[in-house]
Amino acid sequence: MKKQFITLLFYLSFFVLSVGATDTWTISTSSKENYNGITLGNGRIGLVSSSQLFTVTDIVMNGVYDKENSEGVSRIVRGPLFTNLLLSIDGTQITDKNISSWTQTLDMKRANLRTQVQTDKAEISYTLRALRNFPYMGMIVVEMLPKTDCMLEVTNSTVFPGELQETSAIYKMLKDGKIELPVYTSQAKSLTGMQDLATCAAFLFDEERPLIYASYTASNQQAMSFNVQLQKGKSYRFALIGSVCSSRDFVNPKNEAERMAVFALQSDIDYFIEGHEKEWNRLWQSDIIIEGDDETQRDVRLALYNLYSFAGENTRLSIPPMGLSTVTGYNGHVFWDTELWMYPPLLMFNTQMARSCVDYRYDRLDKAIQRATLYGYNGCMFPWESDDSGEEATPTWCLTGTFEHHITADVGIAFWNYYRVTKDINWLREEGFKVLKNIADFWTSRSVKNSDGSYSINNVVGANEFAPNVDDNAFTNGSAKVALECAVKAAKILGEKYDPQWEIVAKNLTFHYMDDGVMKENKTYNGEIIKQADVNLLSYPLGIISDNKSMRLNLDYYAPKIYEDGPAMGNAILAILSSKL
Repeated sequence: MKKQFITLLFYLSFFVLSVGATDTWTISTSSKENYNGITLGNGRIGLVSSSQLFTVTDIVMNGVYDKENSEGVSRIVRGPLFTNLLLSIDGTQITDKNISSWTQTLDMKRANLRTQVQTDKAEISYTLRALRNFPYMGMIVVEMLPKTDCMLEVTNSTVFPGELQETSAIYKMLKDGKIELPVYTSQAKSLTGMQDLATCAAFLFDEERPLIYASYTASNQQAMSFNVQLQKGKSYRFALIGSVCSSRDFVNPKNEAERMAVFALQSDIDYFIEGHEKEWNRLWQSDIIIEGDDETQRDVRLALYNLYSFAGENTRLSIPPMGLSTVTGYNGHVFWDTELWMYPPLLMFNTQMARSCVDYRYDRLDKAIQRATLYGYNGCMFPWESDDSGEEATPTWCLTGTFEHHITADVGIAFWNYYRVTKDINWLREEGFKVLKNIADFWTSRSVKNSDGSYSINNVVGANEFAPNVDDNAFTNGSAKVALECAVKAAKILGEKYDPQWEIVAKNLTFHYMDDGVMKENKTYNGEIIKQADVNLLSYPLGIISDNKSMRLNLDYYAPKIYEDGPAMGNAILAILSSKL
């Protein structure tokens, strides 16, 4: 089972940069053509890299939502970009026009992205991190080796994403007695004012801090700057560190952001780097090692790197399908991509990250119960797309939001698997069974009894979203069957009484077949192209189709039926089943 879980990791291998040939921990590029940023993440914030110098494209804030537009559904929020450095040497700004030898290297082991450039007066590198030891903070460390004596001028200003409102940025000198604390604070409101956002940045130095002063950008926005004289052949290093906070997590995000910057000012650069690398070294104790195939090793490590970057320990947050790499990919909502595809490897490798995912669902159980009652069902009915509220966040025109009910079974299976791996019976008794029971009650009310004593689940959208409003979708029925069986097992372990309908419905849910024994994707399926794996999911991960003959029969039939541009998850399942056979 562990090897099967591992195969699912390929689902997250959506990168980016060209492969470096030096080792299996780094990926490098020296071309900006078709550039797509990589995320430096810590489970709370995601800093999306840029091909432009000394900046990032986005700062994505996990669990923080506003609307996509005034009339639309929710969307995960982008924070103000606290890192937007301008460097000038002897009065000439460093730009793409006067640099050479641009390269970027992602170091997955240490979770940093290093950019290197040359100018006629200096060799420059800067390294970006989303600090694992400080989950609301990121840092960029700049290192320079002058080729001649020169004057360096550095300015940092905030870039506000276009949707943010009531923006402000100010440099100020905080003081406690004789201790001076120069910080740069930026504030904004999210699109419709649902979130107050704040960042605070500060410069850190290895040597004595130079004079930090207020400056102004071309758009007359206040910034902060410093100048320093560099000597030929003598390396120089400084850092910009910044915090990103929201009213979702803090009563006063501005004050909290400033306190984090003050903490940084009274620390040093290596303190943050060493703590960050220590945390990532701990995470990488759970690794997959592949001998003899460097490219596959990098692919798998990149998948793990993304999982570890997007998930957090003890955060009670989950993972959107595109992680913290974008705000437009599925609006940063949470749905079955988490429970069925990304959660299983986390459960095997880092149970605290997996616990955050189940905590996220448990915290929204009351909303799921409310949603079930809205449609006349018992128990709980989780939304297809979930945001921080726990209510349905799918666009209203999209049938998946109203009819793709297998998500509720997917959550139940994830909860049961958490117990299977951790054997945490106190959790099962206090939280897990409460969710499993409500999910089982939902499915007994959602199913209908047929005249022959079998049960059907009608009018659903299944994993094959090309076929809306069908009866007896194979994966929906299969996942409901497994979720009901999980609830029965949990009840027996705890000695709890349970509704006998759970077992009756689980044993008698209907699956339809073709004349040659192939399971139909739904009751009326007639050979159409399907969006992604559906019936094949009953072989893995559900385990309902377990004999090799049936597994191969359905694999051979449906593999060519999957839409060629469909989601990557389908290929993962085909690979698993082919390998198993």
